[in-house]
Amino acid sequence: MKNAFLQRQSMFLSILVLLISLNGCSMEGYRASRARQHAFIDYHPLADGSGRLRVAVKDNIDMKGEVTTAGSEYLARHSPPAARDAPCLALVRERNLPIVGKTNLTEFAVTVSGENSHFGTPRNRFDGRHEVIPGGSSSGSAVAVKTGMADVALGTDTAGSIRVPAACCGVYGLKTTFGLVPTKGVFPISPKYLDTVGPLARDISHLVQGMNLLQRGFASRYSKAVAAKPLARQIKIGRLYLDGTDPAIDKAIDEALRAKNFKVVILSQSFKKQWEQAQKDGKVVAAADAWLNDRQYNDKKGVSLLTKAVFALGEVEYHTSYAAALRRRAGWQHTLREVFKHVDFIAVPTLQNLPPKFPFWGSSVVFELRVFGMQNTVGVNYAGNPALAVPIPLPARKKTVPVTSLQLIGRPFHEAELLNAGRLLESKS
Repeated sequence: MKNAFLQRQSMFLSILVLLISLNGCSMEGYRASRARQHAFIDYHPLADGSGRLRVAVKDNIDMKGEVTTAGSEYLARHSPPAARDAPCLALVRERNLPIVGKTNLTEFAVTVSGENSHFGTPRNRFDGRHEVIPGGSSSGSAVAVKTGMADVALGTDTAGSIRVPAACCGVYGLKTTFGLVPTKGVFPISPKYLDTVGPLARDISHLVQGMNLLQRGFASRYSKAVAAKPLARQIKIGRLYLDGTDPAIDKAIDEALRAKNFKVVILSQSFKKQWEQAQKDGKVVAAADAWLNDRQYNDKKGVSLLTKAVFALGEVEYHTSYAAALRRRAGWQHTLREVFKHVDFIAVPTLQNLPPKFPFWGSSVVFELRVFGMQNTVGVNYAGNPALAVPIPLPARKKTVPVTSLQLIGRPFHEAELLNAGRLLESKS
């Protein structure tokens, strides 16, 4: 009896030790998961307290020695580590800045809600309940800077993939001029027409530092832009009003521009019609190019049905509308050049409505198309111009989130001037 009791006691103690060990492992994993909030696919924060600028990199940008997953289970399992860094990381490496991790994104960067069924969807804290979409495709980059896990996050923008998550998470995001930042070593969607790399940050100061990592000498250009137009009243903004916009968002944007004393002129109905056509054409090009450049993954196990549906839509657009959309591109670029003879920037909401909650059953093609229809971003990519998403306070009216987003569009290669305007909008005075 005594021996049997001792055996049972020994077995109990062994099980208890095992449970404690497993619980410790699970708690450690839980804490890591909680810290990341799915913003990162690979996260290694600084522990030295040095105060150095912490950079996060979207995981469709090659980093030497690491697998570029592009948010895909298939690529995560089958791709070798990158042989070299993407050229857009050259200044980050040259300045020996710490990269705290690779940020999460929608699979292949082709959907817009921010959902990722394999790596987990980055959790947007903006509504306090993690129910509002983080926006895509640079979802992890936006959440990383919003939650303070990175000072600057690099993202990519093909049809709004920096500005939309910036709007959803209440941070700043800059879509750069097409061709300004090299996209070699970036997982392609539309490298010939739409793809860009740009920074996200919680404030303009850090956004400037992010641009200074993407374009040598940018900080000096920004200082010159500030010196040239230090006051908002020196800047003329063309205001574009679009059908279907939440009136509260239009009102918040108008009040912000008025409060800072920008000179505002209302753009014409004829320009509005040209904008709407450019939005349609840009969506066609984005969808068709996604199919053209990434269709080799369409039959791969591990690629989500949602992504495959996007490719199927792109194939249809390619065969029915792609050529005509590309023919209209030069005309749209000419239209913008004419407008910018009279104004410094164009102002329009980044999103026509506040970011919605995910459906109970998760994302779907219908939901992704709904979010895609909310964004006022792809026409800018279609032209190649730079654009800045700026968070704007939204007066409390039982809204889900307390901030909306203003998109400022500028002339090609005028990123410094855009950020100066963003500085003036951000200022407390």
